[in-house]
Amino acid sequence: MAYTPQKPALTPTSEELRARIPGWGVDLDPRDRPAVPKLQFDPTLSGAHWEFPERQEEKYPRERSIEHKFLTPVFGTSCPPKGLSGVMRRYAYRRFSEARAAHWLILLAADRVDAVESHLASFATLHPDNPITETGVLSEFTRHGFSSRAGRKRADVNHQWIDPILVGGPWLLAGAGAATAVGAVVRRLRK
Repeated sequence: MAYTPQKPALTPTSEELRARIPGWGVDLDPRDRPAVPKLQFDPTLSGAHWEFPERQEEKYPRERSIEHKFLTPVFGTSCPPKGLSGVMRRYAYRRFSEARAAHWLILLAADRVDAVESHLASFATLHPDNPITETGVLSEFTRHGFSSRAGRKRADVNHQWIDPILVGGPWLLAGAGAATAVGAVVRRLRK
């Protein structure tokens, strides 16, 4: 019994438990365990029907680490390297080992460059990026954005002041640059 002043009974032995509880200890003997053959190394039990897997077709040159002799048999193809970001990725894989920080820093920078390239490419489509709706700025005013953070110990309150600068700053700079360029073209045409 729980919460009684008497000393608890000693733990029953395996034989007592086996006699009292049907099926208790059925897996004590390794020969009775269903997973035991999987725990033993036996190359004939792998289930593989090949020595080396069939290689995926390479439709364009893929980046490969300098530590590896060849490309893995299967690789992702959803985002092929393109533009300046693709050049940066290929350089990181061709020049630096995966153990070097430079390799990963170049790949991080390539991701940022890819984001800028995608934003610029969106202007050439019928549906360009809309920073007002896609960044969630409107929800600050319609979904109690500030009041849900005020007076609470949330982590995002610490960087709340810089979020508009980080999110909106690049768009404002791009807009100012475009306005300046258009103004320069107009002044030049007037001369």
